Amino acid sequence: MKQTKTTHPFMDHLRKAKKQNAEFCEWLAMAEDAFNNGNAERAFEYALRAYEKTERTTLICRIMPAYFGRPNAFPMIEDTMLEVVPVKMGFTKEGWFCMQIPALLPKKQKGSVDYIRGILYPALERFFRGKPIVRYRDCVLIYRHVYNRDFKERQRRDHDNIEINLTTDAVAMYVLPDDSPRVCEHFYCTAAGDEDRTEVYIVPKSDFQMWQNLEPTFPENGVLLLENLPKSILGEM
Repeated sequence: MKQTKTTHPFMDHLRKAKKQNAEFCEWLAMAEDAFNNGNAERAFEYALRAYEKTERTTLICRIMPAYFGRPNAFPMIEDTMLEVVPVKMGFTKEGWFCMQIPALLPKKQKGSVDYIRGILYPALERFFRGKPIVRYRDCVLIYRHVYNRDFKERQRRDHDNIEINLTTDAVAMYVLPDDSPRVCEHFYCTAAGDEDRTEVYIVPKSDFQMWQNLEPTFPENGVLLLENLPKSILGEM
C-alpha cells in the first residue's frame, strides 16, 4: 500500500499565506497602475481587494507560531496584536466606559470579520484583569464613527451597513449584563477627525443628554480615559 506523506500544519499554513501574499501583490500593482492612469474608481476596487488579501494573510499567519508547541506562543501573539492595533479603553471622569479603536469598523458582509474578535477580546481581558466587576444598567451603547477629514471625497457609510455585532458582544461581556433592549439602547453618530477611528461609549440614560452636549467638544485624539472607575460611581452600581 502506498503511504501518503503527511504535511506539517505549519507548512500548509505557510503555503496558504504565500499564495494570499502573492495575490495581494498582484492586486496592489493593479491598483497602482489604475491610479497612475487616472482611473480612481478602479484603483479603489483593486485596493479593496488587496486589503482583503492582507486580512486573510493575517488570519493565516496569526496561528502559525502556535504550531511549534511553545507555551508562550499565544500570549506573544496577543502582545503583538495589541502593539500593532493599540485599542485604548478606560473610564471618563463622568464615569462612562469608553473604548477607542484606531480604525473604522468594516461594512457588513465584506469578508471575514474574525480579526475584530481577535483584537478586542485580548485587549478587554487585559484591561479588566484584576479590576472590580463593572455592570452598567439602563444605559445607552453609543458608536461614534470618526472619519479622517482629509478624505473629503469618501462617502460616509450608513449606520445599518456597519458591522458592530462582534464589537457589541465583546463590550457587553465585560460591562453589561447583556445587550438586550431592556438593558441598553443604541445610538450612532459620525464625526470628523484627524484620523479614522471608532469610539464606543457606555453611558447611563440619565447622562445621555450630557454626552450629546459634550460630544461636539471631544478632543481630536479622543477623551481622557482613566484606568479605574471613580469609587464614588462604582459604589452606585
